[in-house]
Amino acid sequence: MTRGLCRAALAVLVTVLAWLPAAGAGAIDIKEVTTPLGIKAWLVEDKSAPVVALSFSFAGGTASDPAGQSGVTSLMAALLTDGAGPLDAQAFRRRQEDAAASLGFGASLDRLGGTLRVLSVNRNEGFELLRLALTQPRFDPDMVEQRRAQTIAQINQSEQRPQSVAARTLMATLFAGHPYAADPEGTRDDLKTLTPALLKRRAAALMLRSGLIVSAVGDIGEAELARQLDRAFGSLVVGTVPPLPPEWKPPVKPRTIIVERPVPQSTAMMALPGIARDDPDWYAAVVMNHVLGGGGQQSRLFNEVRDKRGLAYGVSTALRTYKQAALMVISTASANERVAEAIRIIRAEFVRLRTEGITEQELADAKTYLNGALALSLDSSGSVASLLQSLQVDGLPSDHLTRRTALIGAVKLDDVRRVARRLLRDEAMTTVVVGKPVGVTADP
Repeated sequence: MTRGLCRAALAVLVTVLAWLPAAGAGAIDIKEVTTPLGIKAWLVEDKSAPVVALSFSFAGGTASDPAGQSGVTSLMAALLTDGAGPLDAQAFRRRQEDAAASLGFGASLDRLGGTLRVLSVNRNEGFELLRLALTQPRFDPDMVEQRRAQTIAQINQSEQRPQSVAARTLMATLFAGHPYAADPEGTRDDLKTLTPALLKRRAAALMLRSGLIVSAVGDIGEAELARQLDRAFGSLVVGTVPPLPPEWKPPVKPRTIIVERPVPQSTAMMALPGIARDDPDWYAAVVMNHVLGGGGQQSRLFNEVRDKRGLAYGVSTALRTYKQAALMVISTASANERVAEAIRIIRAEFVRLRTEGITEQELADAKTYLNGALALSLDSSGSVASLLQSLQVDGLPSDHLTRRTALIGAVKLDDVRRVARRLLRDEAMTTVVVGKPVGVTADP
């Protein structure tokens, strides 16, 4: 990051932290912009720092990779800034540096996303580079080979890391037969077959205006943003977005899988069917997750597994949402001789939360933390733009941030216990342990 961008980020942080406490009063002014070509975007205009941040995404991600081309979306995304139009990879990087611009792309299961951050004085150059990457990616053979080799090396390395093995095994098990089961990075065999022509075809299939979502934050007005968006995205085909993957059918019985590795410590990951982002119980689930394991050192699992018994360095829980599925994932790692006890304690906490719920103090502390943590996480214009992007992807209204505090505040003890009974079900749990665990039995 350049010195100018660092100063700009600090200034934006001060502004953001001033916004959030007043969110209930509607202090965050999210403008809904529609360009002459019909591109829609959310804009938070802020002239306190000379920077513009853009977050955007297209419908369709790695879960829609064509058969025999696993990894094509991730590889294509990595190559979009490795040369475009008349600029080869080196020239493209040099143009970014000269403009104090940062442009990047990446792919999730459901979407192809990108970000642009640039000093406002250089916004014409920043949006021009974005236009070139979107409309004229080169996919030069030498860069394809370089990125392919890097990806295969990453796959090789991840197969040696117990945490990565556990995560991939968990997804492959939970989503067996579903597109979400596939490794987003692809397989070695499929990666070796990907040609520049296939990568160009994939880019054209995903980068469509009909599936585009855009958010912008910073020193730019509505009219100027509209002009720049039409310039960057306007020549993209409207097109028809890829179909969603089929709806996921969660497992109906528990399962434990052991992947043996010659390591002194076993990594354990457990997963349950989760809750959709638009579910009325979402914020009750967020509070429950915070108290159980999402609150770091203040959570029940950290207290029971680490502080009281010293079974692990850490333990955490997280809610994950996808377009066609939702999970609650629990992660920890413990000595091979003690991992069975750690898993037993985690399950015992599930039972306690289902039967007893949480206390008034835990509820109050969770609400305080959840409302305060959002402001602290928004430490740059880019993070604000990313948050706005996620709200749009989730189909939430532009005034959601002004209502969030009230929605969290409305959660009651009975709501948390109800959602605990709904989600923390032993019969729906899938457990993956990587290592040489003692006392853990795999299911056939």
